[in-house]
Amino acid sequence: MNDLHHSKYDIVFDTRLTLGEGPSYDALTDTAWWFDIVGKSLYEHRFASATTLRHSLPMMASVIAAIDAERQLLATEDGLFLRHISSGALELFTLLEPDRPDNRSNDGRVHQSGALWIGTMGKSAENAAGAIYHVAGKTVTRLYDGLSIPNSICFSPDGALAYFVDSAVNTLMKVALDPATGLPTGDPVLHIDGRHEKGGIDGSVCDAEGGLWNARWGVGAIDHYDASGQRLARYTLPASQTSCPAFIGAKADRLLVTSATQDLGDAEKTADPHTGKTFVLNVPVKGRHEPHFII
Repeated sequence: MNDLHHSKYDIVFDTRLTLGEGPSYDALTDTAWWFDIVGKSLYEHRFASATTLRHSLPMMASVIAAIDAERQLLATEDGLFLRHISSGALELFTLLEPDRPDNRSNDGRVHQSGALWIGTMGKSAENAAGAIYHVAGKTVTRLYDGLSIPNSICFSPDGALAYFVDSAVNTLMKVALDPATGLPTGDPVLHIDGRHEKGGIDGSVCDAEGGLWNARWGVGAIDHYDASGQRLARYTLPASQTSCPAFIGAKADRLLVTSATQDLGDAEKTADPHTGKTFVLNVPVKGRHEPHFII
């Protein structure tokens, strides 16, 4: 398949993170947000001034969602928290897995209904320790259990489909939803089978045409799939452990991509000097801005 592209990119943040993850974008302020999960840090990049700020966190966190002009929702190892933007103060919103203290949050995204889908996993990626939850207000519903590394949570433009993967298995699934609630109405079915290719299917976003843009961990690439699951293109980046993309810009027409150095030895880091950095992939995309979480 002749779909490989050596991409044009910008390094938007030159610091190497242990586990860069969970990028999001606020169109109202032209600001991107992402995490170093292991480093217990939240990063804020203001495009207008090209400045990046680090906000220290008291726990590991992995997903940020806008609520309104004053507040955000953070998914963390200790539950879901409201974050007050002006002060950075955190306020417990609801517990997520009080019966699983050895887990942490991982990949997640807000559905068009205003509900959050959030995955959890063992802090040492223990086999089948994680799950995926649906959170509507403070109502937490466990949807799928026995996952090791839940990733690629995203939704079709009409809100009628959800996608997710257990990166330890590498079969990306899709499931029909009630667009009004974001709750499943059927059983998951196979959408993309990645078991016979190098690298893990990590974070994904779904564009305005129903296509998926997926970060392929261990490959250093973003894969673009059409709505049927056919891969259209692979765009390479100079970071082997690409982790998650997010649409950015007033027209959601570019991609921010996080990456990681986790589990790499000194020699591997030397041979892979850009992994762990944060990139803007300059390829044409028809993205969508994320909905707000409704409390």
